[in-house]
Amino acid sequence: MELAQVRLLVTDFAACYRFYGEVLGLKPQSGASEGPYEKFSPAVGSAGIALQDRAMMASVLGELGAAATGYRSLVVLRVDDLDAYCEEIVGRGAVLVHGPAAMTDRMRVAHLKDPEGNLVELQEWLLLRG
Repeated sequence: MELAQVRLLVTDFAACYRFYGEVLGLKPQSGASEGPYEKFSPAVGSAGIALQDRAMMASVLGELGAAATGYRSLVVLRVDDLDAYCEEIVGRGAVLVHGPAAMTDRMRVAHLKDPEGNLVELQEWLLLRG
C-alpha cells in the first residue's frame, strides 16, 4: 500500500488554492485555481496535499454536508527553519494561531488555519531519531 495524497474537501476552492500555493509556497500540479481539484507538492518529499471541491464530492457520494464542522483534519509540513518560514508566510498573509514554540525536546511547531479552518502544523525537527 502507498499513500497517494491527503485530500481536503473545501467550500471556497479559490481561497484555499491561494493559501496552499501562494501563502505556504507549495507547487500546484496543474494550475486549476478554480477547481474542482488540484494537487500541491512541497519542494522536498513525495507526499502531497490535494484540494477537492466539497460540493462535487457531496454529489458523488450523496452524504457529505455542505460545510464541515469542528476540526476535521491536520496537515503537517516539515520545514528546516521554523522561525524564518513563519516570518515569510506571515508576510504573505498567514495568521499564526500558535507558536513557534517547543512541542517536545525533538521538535518545535507553529499552527495556523487555512481559509476553510483546517489546521496546518509546521514542524522543525531538532533531533532526528537514531
